[in-house]
Amino acid sequence: MALISVKTILTSLCLFHITLAYFFYTNPHAIADQALVYVLGEAMGMPHTASFAAPSGSSSFLAVSLLLLGISDLLTLSMPEEIWLLHYWGAQAPLRITLFAFLSLFSYFSTPSYGRSGTSHMSHPLAPPSFVAATEPPGGDGLRNRVFFTFAFLEFISWFWVWVTLKEEAAKVVLRKRRRGSSSINGRGF
Repeated sequence: MALISVKTILTSLCLFHITLAYFFYTNPHAIADQALVYVLGEAMGMPHTASFAAPSGSSSFLAVSLLLLGISDLLTLSMPEEIWLLHYWGAQAPLRITLFAFLSLFSYFSTPSYGRSGTSHMSHPLAPPSFVAATEPPGGDGLRNRVFFTFAFLEFISWFWVWVTLKEEAAKVVLRKRRRGSSSINGRGF
């Protein structure tokens, strides 16, 4: 049995997205200065970005996108439990896990070495060399920083937690539905 229900986790994620939208719109520097962003960024060798020093067009667009995502995900939780639990989030959670896993791996492996000798992000001398080219690959420069990496990594971990809890609760809902179906059939004398 899960310690926290999937509805609580999803509601928390929606409120997290809405809170991030507020900060990206009003003060994106507050997000870039968070201890978790700093610790994960330093641990993974991600460069600091000056893009979040002040609100910009990009951070405002990101804020509106996160607000829309948070509100629309929150609204799905007002549907009947069978619909959002079995059908909607049953398809969304694995998709979002895959997407955010890819984005965090892309951000990590496409970032050139940051403050280290050699070409590998890993500090162990026997670690395999990174597949980062000597020259910067074109495009995606805004995705190679500690803020984006932290966001993608936290989303990946959160959606994995949602998916695991979702599978457990969905099995209980299906079992409860089968019991109700079999009791109504037995009650009719079939």
